[in-house]
Amino acid sequence: MLVKLAWRNLWRQKRRTVLTASALALALLLSLFMRSLQEGGYASNIDNSARFFTGLIQLQHPEFKESQSIDDLLPASDAFIEPVRNNPHITHLLPRIESFALAAAAEKSKGVMVLGISPELENQYSHISQRLVAGKYLTDGDSQVLVGEGLAKSLGLSVGDDIILYGQGYRGQTAAGLYPIKGIVKFPIPALDQQLVYLPLTQAQTLYSTGNQVTAWVLHTDDLVNLEQTVDELSRTYTDRAVVRDWQDLSPEMAQQIMMDKVGGIFMMYLLYGIVGFGLFATILMMTLERQREFGVMLATGLLRRKLLMLIGIESAFIGVLGVVLGLILTLPVLLWFYYNPYELTGELAQAVLELGWEPVLKVLIAPWLFKEQIMLVLGLLFFCLIYPMWRIYRLDLVSALKGGAHAD
Repeated sequence: MLVKLAWRNLWRQKRRTVLTASALALALLLSLFMRSLQEGGYASNIDNSARFFTGLIQLQHPEFKESQSIDDLLPASDAFIEPVRNNPHITHLLPRIESFALAAAAEKSKGVMVLGISPELENQYSHISQRLVAGKYLTDGDSQVLVGEGLAKSLGLSVGDDIILYGQGYRGQTAAGLYPIKGIVKFPIPALDQQLVYLPLTQAQTLYSTGNQVTAWVLHTDDLVNLEQTVDELSRTYTDRAVVRDWQDLSPEMAQQIMMDKVGGIFMMYLLYGIVGFGLFATILMMTLERQREFGVMLATGLLRRKLLMLIGIESAFIGVLGVVLGLILTLPVLLWFYYNPYELTGELAQAVLELGWEPVLKVLIAPWLFKEQIMLVLGLLFFCLIYPMWRIYRLDLVSALKGGAHAD
């Protein structure tokens, strides 16, 4: 009976109901769009950085994190990596050799990061061939290299020119080689564009004299949500044979940037909730005060106070559901449009974003946990705004309420 009565009460004052539900819908629309845009940007930049350089997860020699030495290697054998292949959350698995070298051409030289890769696997993972601005992509049998566009400009190189790589190989051996440039790649992250050199894995193993060993196995999961679970599982599997590092450990600067930006975004979101909450609280309080005679009559006819509170709670729940549904109807088309049509920044703003090492594209994230989080926050805001009006109703003085007193208590 209370449910039916609550539903009828809502539509006795249609304008009041619509205004309250609209306030909730507006809060949900703004907060969900802001958080989806924020989390979408984080997911996009994490994924881009991972695919171009670190990967979401790396298996490394226990000493490699501290030493960054070509001497601390892992086996490149199938037997070593078999447990990873059996993990259902791993979508990409590729071996890499990562080391430093001095790159020289003519009278210019520059310190570079050399990545020894399996060309086919790497292209499937990071789509490097789509980033080519000149030349062709590598194949497994090549003895040529790809260089970043920024590095090519620094050294005055073009496709077909030779680049000398000189460094230290495995167990102190000299690593030196002369390689033609097969292609030039434009990276969206300037720091990588200025220093990366891609070399086929077999050539990198020859250059650094590593044999059938690699500095890291790079892994990618099907979803960032499964990342922590996957890292825990692999850590238990490899124990002392290898360390398992996720992207936050591999790119602490990006993790800190994201954390600081997230704190600012969440602060703005709660500020928005505060502004909307004041309006919502005023609406609910007004609704409560103007219905005091109605409440007085209901109490005088024998309705228990707890039943009256339940009635107001059910009415508020209906308004909350209406607000959430209306908010989702308004928000989903906007999110879907931005999801399929990411907005690309231009001009000085794009350059500023690039300097942070992020891709200047605004993407949104559409994920169940994000919708659940914002819906719970909006409903929580509604019920928080109900605390004082419900307290007023609980302490309602029956005689003053029947007289229509404006401040019956």
